[in-house]
Amino acid sequence: MTTPPVPDDQARPAADTAVRAPEEDAGPELEADIHLDPGVEIRTLHRAEEMVGLVEVFSQVWGSLTELVSIEMLMAVAHSNGYVSAAYESRSGSERILGASVAILARHLDQPALHSHITGLLPGARQTGLGRAMKLHQRSWAAEQGIDWITWTYDPLVRRNAWFNIAVLGAEVHEYLPSFYGRMNDAINQGDESDRLLVAWSVDTDPEAALRDGTDIIGTDRPHTLVPTPADIVTMRRTDPADVARWRQESRAALTGALDRGERVVGFTRDGNYVLVPAS
Repeated sequence: MTTPPVPDDQARPAADTAVRAPEEDAGPELEADIHLDPGVEIRTLHRAEEMVGLVEVFSQVWGSLTELVSIEMLMAVAHSNGYVSAAYESRSGSERILGASVAILARHLDQPALHSHITGLLPGARQTGLGRAMKLHQRSWAAEQGIDWITWTYDPLVRRNAWFNIAVLGAEVHEYLPSFYGRMNDAINQGDESDRLLVAWSVDTDPEAALRDGTDIIGTDRPHTLVPTPADIVTMRRTDPADVARWRQESRAALTGALDRGERVVGFTRDGNYVLVPAS
């Protein structure tokens, strides 16, 4: 993500999905379907020479002149049984990297977890289903290791990431983290506060489950709260910082207030609203 690296705040445009996946991931794509080219392969990495491409991808995705994650850190994660992966495309005998993901071993609800710290896709790999394919690869890897949860953070105002994380993947919102990374200076987040939502994704989640888009709640007599998001917060950071600040404060107040009351996020609508219901 940034400087500190952007998390899988799955999750940025070369800026929140040049990517990005979620984990701040820098912005995975909006589609639920996967239409990968047969020449694309996702694999875990273990050698220092393999890590060079990851460092370059993350810098391009977040528009950062400094390393978001160093080769030394990537090797430490891989060597300590963490998760380091990359997606590659093979054409005419040559191979190029399309995206990458890094996750560290953690605990969530006192169970084994994998915290996805940073995931990014280059611009040409967006809208192909690769973001979802990389998360499913991460999920399969975690399940093979006996890990129960995958967690990551993302900016609650980045609409495409909220849709992907909640509606498409079915991740659960577990915590609101105000100004989690302090002030950030990468091209995507510069000038904005680094509020994040922590989401948790069980490895037992059905990848074929219906979209969690709130349609089972909205239009019924079931009590619910809607919290809107701007259409494109990333562009707004460049064009209208004052409006960004307004959205940030209003969204923070609405989401923290609802979560503090015990409400749960049960969906995210196609037009950009969080759907929350009272605790049952």
